[in-house]
Amino acid sequence: MQRRELLGLAALSLGGCAAPTLQPPSPPDAPPPLPASASRISFASCAHQTLAQPIWDTIAADKPDLHIFGGDNIYYSPPQWSLEELQRAYALEAAEPHFARFRRAVPHVALWDDNDYGANDGGAEFKFKNESKAAFLEFFKAPANDARRTRGGIYDARVFGEAGRRVQVIILDTRWSRSSWTVTDQRGAPGKERYVPDADPAKTMLGAEQWSWLEAQLREQADVRLVVSGIQVIVEGHGWERWGNLPLERQRLYDLIAKTRASGVVLLSGDRHFGAIYRQTQGVPYPLVEVTASGLTHPWKEAKEAGPNRISELFTEVHYGMVEVDWPARTVNLSLRDIKGVAQRQHRIAFDDMKAST
Repeated sequence: MQRRELLGLAALSLGGCAAPTLQPPSPPDAPPPLPASASRISFASCAHQTLAQPIWDTIAADKPDLHIFGGDNIYYSPPQWSLEELQRAYALEAAEPHFARFRRAVPHVALWDDNDYGANDGGAEFKFKNESKAAFLEFFKAPANDARRTRGGIYDARVFGEAGRRVQVIILDTRWSRSSWTVTDQRGAPGKERYVPDADPAKTMLGAEQWSWLEAQLREQADVRLVVSGIQVIVEGHGWERWGNLPLERQRLYDLIAKTRASGVVLLSGDRHFGAIYRQTQGVPYPLVEVTASGLTHPWKEAKEAGPNRISELFTEVHYGMVEVDWPARTVNLSLRDIKGVAQRQHRIAFDDMKAST
């Protein structure tokens, strides 16, 4: 009871704010500085602020150099949206003791997905995205001069390490400018659960500004590139949110990787409330591997999917993902780890297998 009352007070203290500003002062309790290099990178998504989150202690004990918050960092996407209630949700998450310890101790970067963006399955049409963006940047304690404050969305990129041992983290925003999905004509049918593919060339996933920015990022020198998307990218066989619902935009991504000769791309995603590993070989400059890690608090234990390009069984327990770059062996080791930190799904990629053929 006492803890609940304290959480309620914390939430109330953030309520009733005036219109948000996109230029708040630098927070006094800024997160740990980002590391100069990063070879162990954890990532995870889907944490409900009303649920206990002991897995943060497990991730911290795994000693990542960097953590990626992969979206749905809280859950607030109601039909009647309000800034006050969004801030209450963030206050509950901030007060969760395992999370609070973790973000004070572990350097991190973050993206959002629909439930912290503020609209379930939402895209460019969401009316309160500016307010939601301000709250997101406040929660993750972005400094006043953060480039995201002047962009349309929260896309971002960071580089870690020196030449020859360089990891680039590219965070995509698949909400801010994304065109509307085409709703299924057979709701709940396998492969058509909510949406169907739409090849309308006028529709966009990222918007012109972000596409141009992404091309510049892919031209940067890097040995390993972690491209992070809230929704799944290469995954086939289901009718939930995914890049495949805008197939021309997904092919545009593949073609851009080829055009820029961006080697070392590994895709990370969340959203689905389970973990899995996928591999795509068609229409891509080299085989692309995607790891979905989605289940910090409430995984979908009964999940099933056709998974035609899935190379692992689904993992439906509480979990997180880990990327380990083995520089001497020139490999990237990917895993999904349980509440004890034990790898339950694994895949290894050689650097030489992440290069476009000449």
